[in-house]
Amino acid sequence: MGKYQKEAQDLLEFIGGKDNIAAVSHCATRMRFVLNDPSKADEDKIDDIPVVKGMFTNAGQFQVIIGNDVPVFFNDFSAVSGISGVSKDAGKEAAKQNLNVVQRAVSVLAEVFAPIIPAIIIGGLILGFRNLMDGVPIGAFGGQTIIEHSQFWAGVHSFLWLIGEAIFHFLPVGITWSIAKKMGTTQILGIVLGITLVSPQLLNAYGVASTAAADIPVWDFGFAQVQMIGYQAQVIPAMLAGFMLAYLEIFFRKYVPQSISMIFVPFLSLVPTVLAAHVILGPVGWAIGSQITNVVSTAIDSNFSWLFGIIYGTFYAPLVITGLHHLMLTIDLQMVADLGYTTLWPMVALSNIAQGSAVLAVVYLHRGNKREEQVSIPSTISAYLGVTEPAMFGINLKFLYPFVAAMIGSGIAGCYITVMNVKAIGVGIGGLPALISIQSGSKINFGIGMAIAIVVPIILTIFFRQRGILNKLDPVGGKVDAPTINEEEAVSNPEVTQVGTESFYAPVNGSCIPITEVPDPVFSQKMMGDGFAIKPTDTHVYAPVEGKVTNIFNTKHAIGITSSLGIEVLIHMGLDTVELAGKPFDVKVSEGDSVTADTLIATMDLDAVASAGKQTDIIVALTNVDKAPLMTLSKTNTVAHSELIGEADVL
Repeated sequence: MGKYQKEAQDLLEFIGGKDNIAAVSHCATRMRFVLNDPSKADEDKIDDIPVVKGMFTNAGQFQVIIGNDVPVFFNDFSAVSGISGVSKDAGKEAAKQNLNVVQRAVSVLAEVFAPIIPAIIIGGLILGFRNLMDGVPIGAFGGQTIIEHSQFWAGVHSFLWLIGEAIFHFLPVGITWSIAKKMGTTQILGIVLGITLVSPQLLNAYGVASTAAADIPVWDFGFAQVQMIGYQAQVIPAMLAGFMLAYLEIFFRKYVPQSISMIFVPFLSLVPTVLAAHVILGPVGWAIGSQITNVVSTAIDSNFSWLFGIIYGTFYAPLVITGLHHLMLTIDLQMVADLGYTTLWPMVALSNIAQGSAVLAVVYLHRGNKREEQVSIPSTISAYLGVTEPAMFGINLKFLYPFVAAMIGSGIAGCYITVMNVKAIGVGIGGLPALISIQSGSKINFGIGMAIAIVVPIILTIFFRQRGILNKLDPVGGKVDAPTINEEEAVSNPEVTQVGTESFYAPVNGSCIPITEVPDPVFSQKMMGDGFAIKPTDTHVYAPVEGKVTNIFNTKHAIGITSSLGIEVLIHMGLDTVELAGKPFDVKVSEGDSVTADTLIATMDLDAVASAGKQTDIIVALTNVDKAPLMTLSKTNTVAHSELIGEADVL
């Protein structure tokens, strides 16, 4: 009888039986199911299975968190169900059956934009700094701007445009590369296609409006002429061309003999796509983008602008949950390309602030709950800096009433700044720092909008809780789940005995963050237990604790160590790296080896992980929460491997 045979049988029954499973796979921490009918899964009964630590649905997959023993559990599940697993990629493919057309389109958009979002954020930050330097008169400088007052800062301002132009004007290159990468086609061809859309030989897209039709350069083919127009900063033309290139390459791969495919497949894919991009796809995409911009601009300039602001401000946060906010990013970028500003991004920033403010109210309402503060306080900071997922998934959606309070506050703030015609010169910076991206004449009104987004959610969150509105889990005077086990409790309760304190060390050089800031809900919501993560700057990974290696995953991306005091520690290298099949990792230890903080346990090719579009964060999770419910980090930010950075009381 397998170790988890009973639990596996229960899960099979509660998930709807064998006939309800289209595909199943697993990663380092969770089972991933594609269900024929997701409604048949009884989540309450599944949650009662002792080995289950949580569950959620993402991209058509029903994921059940098991923990370090998921490979053992998976084997037992396969035995009792008679179902063999599939690869993670095959599981994703099968999961598409649970997605409608809109969800599939959103999923594609998310996968296309995810690898280029870091560049967009940097570009937004740079444009914001340049905005402060050239658009804000300083009283101490006699009303001059920074660049008018200082030649040094004028030089910095000019230099930064080199980076800003590379990111936004040449954005089509990033889009076509990302599409090629997502579709599994030749990435260099995607890059070349993008360059043909922004080549210096073409009339710059920003100069088209001011150029007479007769002066626009053309390619003259004798029987026809094609205008030589560039598509700098244009999103939709680049996406149309990128997908045409990818599908042509996939098509010709099937029919061109492999012996000559190296020559003919790139030629037959790239040349027709470049021609179509300048003859059909570019003009059509530009027209579509312009129409989208016109629709949004008309709505904002109409007598019903206040209603538009309320709707967009209120419902942006639910869009983040569904993934549709990636579509909104496309519209933002298109507006900046067409108009030089966007009126939507300021509302995004206020939605970030509103979610953070609602969590701040929960911090106040639940003050004294040290364990929850390990999630709520970092989530508040993260939301105020523009990343709301930890706040929404970790706190606000859990209790619901803070989430609704944040939506209402964001809607009111969105209404105000829309009526006041607040504009941002770029995208990428959310939360409080977004102020630097706001046009000079709009900063005061945006500041008022920020105040609304802070005050209203706090007041409503407190009001909703006190009145019991949308509040089933958190009654006034009731206990908040997951209370902290402290020393006084350990003394007064003989069943809770502290047996020692375990020390934890940085496993790699880099920047240390709390586990609540990891961009994966399984870790950030502490479904796997408390811990921390390192954003690595080095390839060498060391043991974070003294103990013995108990588990090395076949895909080499995760290693389990049991500490000398019995804490089960999971070292997870990168996010979603199970599908890389171990290629970026070289494990230096074997199961049963004793390790210390100075023991090199693996190396990780950071460039290979990043090139695959994956996060390189190295997560350290304490998975047996009954023995170590809470970890205290003594150091964050820059750390060196083997440096003491935290402790956990072992019960």
